[in-house]
Amino acid sequence: MTNIKKQLDETKLMTQINKYADRCITNSCIDTDLYEKYNVKRGLREKGGKGVLTGLTEIGDVHSFEVIDGVTVPCEGQLFYRGINIEEIVKGFIDEKRFGFEEVTYLLLFGELPNEKRLENFNNVLAGYRTLPSSFVRDIIMKATSTDMMNQLARSVLSLYSWDDNPDDTSIPNVLRQSLSLISRVPLISVYSYQAMRHYHYGDDLHIINPNPQLSTAENILRLLRPDSSYTELEAKILDLSLVLHAEHGGGNNSTFTTHVVSSSGTDTYSAIAASLGSLKGPRHGGANIKVKHMFDNMKETIDDWNDDDEIRSYLTGILDKRLYDKSGLIYGIGHAVYAISDPRARLLKEFTKKLAVEKDRTDELQLYENVERLAPEVISKSHNRKKVVSANVDFYSGFVYSMLGLPDELYTPLFAASRMAGWSAHRIEEIINAGKIIRPAYKNVAKKTKYIPLSER
Repeated sequence: MTNIKKQLDETKLMTQINKYADRCITNSCIDTDLYEKYNVKRGLREKGGKGVLTGLTEIGDVHSFEVIDGVTVPCEGQLFYRGINIEEIVKGFIDEKRFGFEEVTYLLLFGELPNEKRLENFNNVLAGYRTLPSSFVRDIIMKATSTDMMNQLARSVLSLYSWDDNPDDTSIPNVLRQSLSLISRVPLISVYSYQAMRHYHYGDDLHIINPNPQLSTAENILRLLRPDSSYTELEAKILDLSLVLHAEHGGGNNSTFTTHVVSSSGTDTYSAIAASLGSLKGPRHGGANIKVKHMFDNMKETIDDWNDDDEIRSYLTGILDKRLYDKSGLIYGIGHAVYAISDPRARLLKEFTKKLAVEKDRTDELQLYENVERLAPEVISKSHNRKKVVSANVDFYSGFVYSMLGLPDELYTPLFAASRMAGWSAHRIEEIINAGKIIRPAYKNVAKKTKYIPLSER
């Protein structure tokens, strides 16, 4: 009887809240013409989509166009970490048969490539932090488990504040210590949270495996996730590549800008990173690769012949017309806010995706991906009647890679976060070093002034 009463009370409450919501919507809608009138850069973007310049950085740089005779012309996309082309970085550690994420993390944090001895020492530092405080798994991860791993990850990061003897010190040595510990711990928290969720919510066996200090970040993720801790060299190498490609993307992306904004207030590292995690959780940002995978899952069920161009075009047109998949009108994984002709991360990941597809006997699915990559820009151009160039972004292939690695959907975005911890940490340190003012943009109030009406007269 108590439960029935509770349900009735909640139903009444939601009825009232829905009425409140209607008032919110009615009284909070701003005339869209006013944004044009006051030259407001919605989303901090210019009319053409280019971001409004709000800061300076030396960490990451995205190059996607050239100015020729005063005209902006799209070009093949390039990504630079501390001024070094990402394609050169990847070629370097692949040719030398090394893992690259730790080297890239060093580069992003300290602004230079490490020599062999410094890289070895840095790997040892990361390995030393690749552990969690006593009772943390039991008290934070095991109790109050969540079915959303990003929610669990953010709460866990905030909880680490309580285990830090000096959490609020924003001196560079202390922030660097906190950053290195988080770079090492976020992969552990992500995998352990997933294992706990599967155990407590779905009855799976619980596997909490200790990391191996001799292994790379990518190897340890696979070791911790799989009950038998086994993986192939190619699996570890392509996961490492994915971590490298997601580690940094300039200061303007939503989560990194969040890092700058929150850090400028002088708050602690755990609060700043939790805010960045909240940003990355959004489907318009870090959750995009999951949407790509789910879109292709639907596509594979809907399309009979994966090599029939007309059938694929028809499906893609149905998406743009908001008739198919999630009816959002978006072909996920195609197009990017910055890149036009190509996303260098997608180019690099695609090369290794082909090798993994052969190992996993999934070349037929890869062909479907390549067909969609080829046809989608054409369909978008025809449907929207515009000449804007679009291409596959990194999310287009990363979801397929994670699927072939057997990574659960719930870990796609947390692994993005585990990688981007390197970039966020570098940007937080850069903001603190160069801080002058708290970041505080302006909002123009366009409400009409009105008189206060006494309660008895309303």
